Amino acid sequence: MLRLLTGVSQAHRSGFGGQDRRKSVTYALPVLAPLFLVAASLFSCFSPAQRPRLAIKVAELAAIGAMVIALLSAVVLIRDGAGTGPMVGFSLLTFATRLDPVSLVMLGLVSFIGWVVLRYAGTFLDGEARQGPFTGWMTATLAAVLFLVQSGTLLQFVTSWIASSLLLHQLLLFYPQRIAAQRAARKKFIVSRIGDAALIAAALVLGFAFGTGDIAAILTAAREGAGGSLSVLAATLLALAAILKSAQFPTHGWLTEVMETPTPVSALLHAGVVNAGGFLLIRFADVLLQAPVVLAALVMIGGFTALFGSLVMLSQSAVKTSLAWSTVAQMGFMILQCGLALFPIALLHIVAHSLYKAHAFLSSGTAIETVASIRRPGPVAIPDGKAVTRAFLLALAIYAVIGLLFGFSEKPPQAIALGAILIFGVAYLIAQGLADAAPRALTQRTLLSSLFAATAYFALQHGADVLMHGTLPATPRPGPLEWILMLLAVTSFGVVAVAQALFPLWAYHPAAAGLRVHLANGLYVNALFDRLLGGWRFKTAAPIQTAQIANQAKD
Repeated sequence: MLRLLTGVSQAHRSGFGGQDRRKSVTYALPVLAPLFLVAASLFSCFSPAQRPRLAIKVAELAAIGAMVIALLSAVVLIRDGAGTGPMVGFSLLTFATRLDPVSLVMLGLVSFIGWVVLRYAGTFLDGEARQGPFTGWMTATLAAVLFLVQSGTLLQFVTSWIASSLLLHQLLLFYPQRIAAQRAARKKFIVSRIGDAALIAAALVLGFAFGTGDIAAILTAAREGAGGSLSVLAATLLALAAILKSAQFPTHGWLTEVMETPTPVSALLHAGVVNAGGFLLIRFADVLLQAPVVLAALVMIGGFTALFGSLVMLSQSAVKTSLAWSTVAQMGFMILQCGLALFPIALLHIVAHSLYKAHAFLSSGTAIETVASIRRPGPVAIPDGKAVTRAFLLALAIYAVIGLLFGFSEKPPQAIALGAILIFGVAYLIAQGLADAAPRALTQRTLLSSLFAATAYFALQHGADVLMHGTLPATPRPGPLEWILMLLAVTSFGVVAVAQALFPLWAYHPAAAGLRVHLANGLYVNALFDRLLGGWRFKTAAPIQTAQIANQAKD
């Protein structure tokens, strides 16, 4: 109890230690970004429900204002360094903003994607009867995410985490008459509330263990080895919350079912909100390093989810459903990176995946036209076993040469193993280029692609390490357990990559056809999860008017 009562003074020293009053106020600058969006959300409440032209413009301007705040925050960070703004509250019940490279990167990313999605939604939902409320809920959701990524205290982190989930729930039910939308939203609601409980428990454990709600002070103390067994308990609860938030196996079903929402919501979810689990692990990286067993569990769960999601993705025919399974796989790979303690690379993964997935969902409407324009579907050339073998050996050789140029000795073994996994994806393209029927131009393109991929991996990794130096902890030396997990991960991903490269040779085998059916249904894990939760019963949907059906057909 005494530690709790002294929490304010400790948080005060952490937030203002080495800073004058001017700097402490300057560190509160990022809070303006979500406040702009909150104002836009309130403005939408008093706007027309259909075609709220002014509300849409205000929302876009608020997102642009958030991007400007991100740029100004970068100037503050370069000038004054990282710091925490003024603490508002008492003891553990305090709010404050944290400005450091991690929060700055996420602030800029969320602001930019939010602006793109809002601009797209203004046209996509034009004429919808509830476009005004939709704009309000979306700007409010973006505001909650912006509050989350700049959280300087446990209370603000937990509050923003829960608020973003509850606000997103309203967007998932934009078409409340759709039974599939109700089922998916309800499933996500249950999974999210379990994750919220785990995060609340983790926050309480951290508060009692370190005697403060200031996240910066907690991370500093954890880096020095404080916290003891309570740090391990907190790391376990944090990992559980991240796993549930990031749709990891076997609780991934809700993410693949939330396709009954408008496309802008899908883009916001898959490019933004679902990344909160990875951000949680990155933000509390120093605490997680105190629990090697928890990191090992993250490697196994994330690695299996990545393999499972990537295999199921290949069997999906619907564009948005395939993208959803791709997100499951990408989130698994991100959790794997965090389990390997490659936190700067995991943050880089969030940025790259968010930009890609936002573009993929917002351009999904043109997928049918793109497929129709392709005269010859499938691989350009079908490689045999020898071509696949040569392709993988060549890809690894290219990776080794580029790695030596960048300095393998300076890279942790975890990063080298991760790079080997990534280069397997390039080997698939090289295999097509080395096939007997492949045109010469294809061979040249695939070789250039492999060189570019290997170079980009090491260059971006180096950039992320430099940017996050001193903010995120360095990757520790692997022990026997870590070496076993890395070997298992590289071998597993290698086998799957070889199978994918050889897929055209056995795709029409009866056994393969049966496997494809099972994969298309996600190996029925989601159905078992539904049964575990007691099944779903919904009232018969009310009849939908013809005009509403016409509007929904746009989705």
